[in-house]
Amino acid sequence: MTTQLSLRGVSKSYADRPVLDTVTATIRPGERVGIVGENGSGKSTLLRVLAGLDRADTGSVIVSADGGLGHLAQTLAGDTVGAAIELALAELRDLERGMHAAAEAQDMDRYGELLTRFEARDGYTADARVDASLHGLGLAGLDRDRSLDSLSGGERARLGLACLLAASPEVLLLDEPTNHLDENALTWLENRLRTHHGTVVLVSHDRIFLDRVVTAIIEVAEGGLTRFGGGYTGYLAEKAAARVRWEQAYAQWRGEVGRLEEFATTTAQQVAHGRAMSDNNKMAYDRNAGRVQSSVASRVRQTAERLRRLRADPVPCPPEPLRFRGRFAAVGSDTEFAIGPVTLGPRGRLLIHGPNGAGKSTLLDAVHASAPGRVGYLRQADRFDPDRTVTETYGFGRTSLVATGLFAPELLDRPVGTLSEGQRRRLSLARVLAGDHDLLLLDEPTNHLSLTLVDEMEQALHDYRGAVVVVSHDRALRRRFRGIQKGIQDFG
Repeated sequence: MTTQLSLRGVSKSYADRPVLDTVTATIRPGERVGIVGENGSGKSTLLRVLAGLDRADTGSVIVSADGGLGHLAQTLAGDTVGAAIELALAELRDLERGMHAAAEAQDMDRYGELLTRFEARDGYTADARVDASLHGLGLAGLDRDRSLDSLSGGERARLGLACLLAASPEVLLLDEPTNHLDENALTWLENRLRTHHGTVVLVSHDRIFLDRVVTAIIEVAEGGLTRFGGGYTGYLAEKAAARVRWEQAYAQWRGEVGRLEEFATTTAQQVAHGRAMSDNNKMAYDRNAGRVQSSVASRVRQTAERLRRLRADPVPCPPEPLRFRGRFAAVGSDTEFAIGPVTLGPRGRLLIHGPNGAGKSTLLDAVHASAPGRVGYLRQADRFDPDRTVTETYGFGRTSLVATGLFAPELLDRPVGTLSEGQRRRLSLARVLAGDHDLLLLDEPTNHLSLTLVDEMEQALHDYRGAVVVVSHDRALRRRFRGIQKGIQDFG
């Protein structure tokens, strides 16, 4: 059965903010594609356009999926758990009833058509998939008569995912399916999606999940889409290679500009008639000197034109790698940082984990208020004056902000209130990077950032010589973390 998702010249804006700008992409049958990008970049919009929930302003969207298309946000409806499950399976139930009606009417052509569609979606195992999905996502004991209103937000999210997976449409469109899942449920979901008989398109910030599940990546950034093959590993490799190419192009551009500038300042001063006459033939001397002078002048003009073109179309300087700075007054001294039962030295590392609402951010607030020395604090959500510009809010100068690579020059004069969530997070990070700190407090530092920026920030933390306290639910960060890891319950 053919499955195809295509976008052709699609644009989508909300109010006066363009989200997708004349994008084109094709997702082939059987692919598992991860959609990545910063918060506010347009990832969820892309899924909603593919699902038909949002209409594109321009362009065309082609979806061919005889086996059905399911969007995670669409699956949970009804008053009870059981009703929600039955509504999710409604298409399969309709196919089954149609098969029975066709059989009774002895309409074998109709029966064969419906049977093909029913079997393509594994209709005979639908009820078994319900049980397997509920069990795999930690909802095995959920009463089918229980009201949906009595479920927690996490339970509702997991039930919606379980219903969609049980219905098993040919195309799955999943927006952050890993939210609210523990380690066991994540492993189950990874295995389930890898064996899905159809196409999967998902938005996720979970790097381990992407690495284990997807076969291709589509990055959403600045209104455009860029496709990367080779799964998440291929995406990282291509991004790294693109960075190397950028650095090489910049070095080549600088080298060429420098060479031409040197020629222009030295060759122009080489006046041919300044050398002595060797044979007292003044007429020949003047004639030859004029020719050389004309040649030099021509080359200088060509050089000036080449320089003009290079400067008019410069290769931008690649940003320096992220670096957390500090004078490290505490290094080599007796200064220590006490965080509950843990005492950190100048280069100590502590990661705190635990469920949402358990008090992790409150703990960081308390540490920030009492810790000695210079403390840099990356909160989950800084409150900025929406009318101040990016540069004014940053407070350390335009040149410094551009050098971080976190903001393009054209964004520096925009009011903060017009920024996306991911851009506001970059601004918070830039303010921490600009200071000199002995201790860093980072509250969910990977939230809302692009995955390549997250990897770069992890490297900056590795190189930082001060003490670090991190609150994070990020599996990749926690697995790579070198230091003490404590649950929030250990802090009383």
